[in-house]
Amino acid sequence: MRIHVRAPATSANLGPGFDVAAVAFELWNELEVTEGDGPVDEEHLGVRAFSRVASPEGLSFRFVDRIPRERGLGSSAATVALGLVAGALATGREASADELLAAGLDLEGHPDNLAAALAGGVCLTWDGKVVRIADDLPAAAIAVVPRERVNTAAARAALPREVRHADAAFSAARAALLGAAVAAGDPRLLAASADDRLHEPYRAVHAPHLAAIRADLPDGALGAVLSGSGPTVVVWAERERSGEVAATLAERFPEHDVLHLPVSTSGAGPL
Repeated sequence: MRIHVRAPATSANLGPGFDVAAVAFELWNELEVTEGDGPVDEEHLGVRAFSRVASPEGLSFRFVDRIPRERGLGSSAATVALGLVAGALATGREASADELLAAGLDLEGHPDNLAAALAGGVCLTWDGKVVRIADDLPAAAIAVVPRERVNTAAARAALPREVRHADAAFSAARAALLGAAVAAGDPRLLAASADDRLHEPYRAVHAPHLAAIRADLPDGALGAVLSGSGPTVVVWAERERSGEVAATLAERFPEHDVLHLPVSTSGAGPL
């Protein structure tokens, strides 16, 4: 038996879509499962996910990691998705994104990244449901990735238990703009949605370049959002000027990696 699968990087929230919206990118982790008699690291997140669907006994697992860890690009969600999809293939049955999300949700902790990793494209998730609402975004995505890492659990713990009504209304309006932007394919609406008061203000301490980019957007850039819990920032750019935007960001932030990340129309699946 040989199973070879891949799962994409993801960016959750997309600004105001807190715990609901995410997008998959063309940056992939891989898993190869073969027969083997060696020891299995049953504590590995991907093996634990595999075990939710099939027995890992007598198998060997080889992971290839390309997604930066603890940078807000869904590395843990990709690992969980790899295990879930490989496990389903090992059993010889097809499983829906909803089924796999339910099987792995407590391993990932929150659904948005995992939903996009499983389904690809731009996704919404709520009450255990996954819906891919678009194959692409109305702008190019340029990721500014610091070397520093942010622990997702710690970043979530930093969020307040209550928010002001005005802040909730502000973010609800931007979330509506985000949905409208994706539905209409309108970059102007996407630019208008690029702000949040539910989570970004409390996580921005680990991503000071978010405020710096917003204060002086490069020519051709539409807006900037925190990717997941950070510290990566995703800059929306006019497609025809995305190379120019990436070059400007690389010049301004030489200590960071600047990645042009096309949206992936595929979620986790076999190679």
